[in-house]
Amino acid sequence: MVKKHNVLALIPARGGSKGIPRKNIKKFAGYPLIAYSIAAGLQSRLVTRVIVSTDDPEIAEIANEWGGETPFLRPDEFARDNTLDFPVMKHCLDWLAENEDYHPDVIVWLRPTSPIRPTSCVDDAIQLLLDHPEADSVRGVVSAGQNPFKMWTLDEKSGVLKPLLRVEGIQEPYNAPRQVLPDAYWQTGHIDAIRTKTILEKQSVTGDVILPLMIDPRYTVDIDVPSDWEIAEKSLQHDGLDMIDPASERREFPEKVSLIVLDFDGVMTDDRVWVNDKGEEMVAANRSDGLGIERLKAETDIQVMVLSRETNPVVKARCEKLNLPVLQAVQDKGVAIRQVIAEKQISSSEVIFVGNDINDLVVFPEVGFTVAPVDAHQDVLRRVDLVLSKKGGRGAVRELCDMILTRLNTGS
Repeated sequence: MVKKHNVLALIPARGGSKGIPRKNIKKFAGYPLIAYSIAAGLQSRLVTRVIVSTDDPEIAEIANEWGGETPFLRPDEFARDNTLDFPVMKHCLDWLAENEDYHPDVIVWLRPTSPIRPTSCVDDAIQLLLDHPEADSVRGVVSAGQNPFKMWTLDEKSGVLKPLLRVEGIQEPYNAPRQVLPDAYWQTGHIDAIRTKTILEKQSVTGDVILPLMIDPRYTVDIDVPSDWEIAEKSLQHDGLDMIDPASERREFPEKVSLIVLDFDGVMTDDRVWVNDKGEEMVAANRSDGLGIERLKAETDIQVMVLSRETNPVVKARCEKLNLPVLQAVQDKGVAIRQVIAEKQISSSEVIFVGNDINDLVVFPEVGFTVAPVDAHQDVLRRVDLVLSKKGGRGAVRELCDMILTRLNTGS
């Protein structure tokens, strides 16, 4: 049998932040900053426990609300401006050993100030450490944006510059082309995975053998001052990063699908509308979407219907063309979807909903799986279970239909 390792995600969150007061619980893109690190631990396949180490009762309360444990409050002596990581880790391990007889094999260190993490980075770091028994730790890194071999220190007494680093075989590396200098990497703060024995026996948070987990530089965010905060929020909202997000704990594609419910505007159309001088509206639909629905209905027992807030005749006309049932003028889509599921006597876990805008969010808790076109509203993209590669009205529905048929045919 394969041994199940105890992996503790430990999140440091003291209350006395100076650069951004109360930053660990300040709302970052709608959620407490600390929630992103808690989500990183909870959404991991390999993490077995998530603990927040804090000296602050309010932070502890909010951490609990988001699923993090706070079995102790960190003593003030380990919560100062100049406190290093090692005593915080050591205090946690000692407390757990003494009070719970709990001894994790690995600690995953998740700093709240690096909230934008790739979805797989936590498990990737843990697995890398477990696959290499000789390693003491794994550290997330990116290629250094500035080459340290071209950096200097300043002798304060003489006022003279001195090179920061030297390179064997290159007399003046600071004058050498970048291409001949060694590659350098910067630790991002996203993730450290450390063997417990490295902390307890080597009295170190890294040890001697440190393996790199290479992280896409687009995820590089470290929040220390207010300007960092603004830049990081814009990155989350506009860069389309596939990141760990407390807004959505993405669910697995359902094994059985009985019903697909489609929003109309922005899903079956590209969300544009043409209006003539009589006030009559026209929209653009995609023929391949229609063919995808037709094929899905012909080859499976899956039902497909449209749920729309609009009362426009064009919605009815398009649905009649595709032989799709439609509910129009729906003001509360959450209530409507519950009624549909009850009437059809099916499990909500077998229902897929495809939406694109914020008025669709009320449907998400009512169904088993949610999908959005790639050009959906940012709040929708953060919360859906699956983001398609196609845009609304430009093949998104066809992509989902083909995906379902492929899964049925391959059994995957």
